[in-house]
Amino acid sequence: MSLAGSRPRPDGPVRGRPRSEAVERAILDGVVKLLEEGVPLAELSIERVARTAGVGKATIYRRWSGKEELFVDVVRAAEPPDPELPGTSLRDDLVVLLESLRQRGLVSRSSAILHNVYAQMKSSPRIWAAYHAGVIAPRRVLTLEVLRRGRENGEIRPDVDLELANDMFVGPMLVRTVMRPDADLPENLAEQIVDTVLEGLRPVSSTAS
Repeated sequence: MSLAGSRPRPDGPVRGRPRSEAVERAILDGVVKLLEEGVPLAELSIERVARTAGVGKATIYRRWSGKEELFVDVVRAAEPPDPELPGTSLRDDLVVLLESLRQRGLVSRSSAILHNVYAQMKSSPRIWAAYHAGVIAPRRVLTLEVLRRGRENGEIRPDVDLELANDMFVGPMLVRTVMRPDADLPENLAEQIVDTVLEGLRPVSSTAS
């Protein structure tokens, strides 16, 4: 699972001298190499990563404060990139967001290394907290903002609880991708979920039939 063609996200840590993309790729690939060799996450020290990547520890610490931040960037680089939203409608934005979640599920299923990484990450409170703060939480904020705009535009009812609505959209996809690893993930799954949930959240017409 080489990351040679991947780049850390632009909102990652920036410290010290200007970043070298080649050096960063070497560091990220060094972590992946160790994981592929079966090194447990708990034994992935900065010293060991530095030796594998052929760089000094200071080079890593100029870019990441510790292995938690480094490991989060490794996972983010292995996952599909976050999508750009079309902004044409609430439905279109939600479909794109859920399709991205489906794609991450497919990648996790097809990569034994990444699947193992997720499992180990959840057993490490510090790394899971860093991943949640740097990846999961921003994605949730984005979905809530999409829902908020939809409510302001009248695409869903004004009384809708946005936190609950977020869970209603994301929950079914998480069930399919995480809790039911053998469940089908058809190409139109995002559309099916969005259309089904939106049917119950749209404003009710006041026009008498």
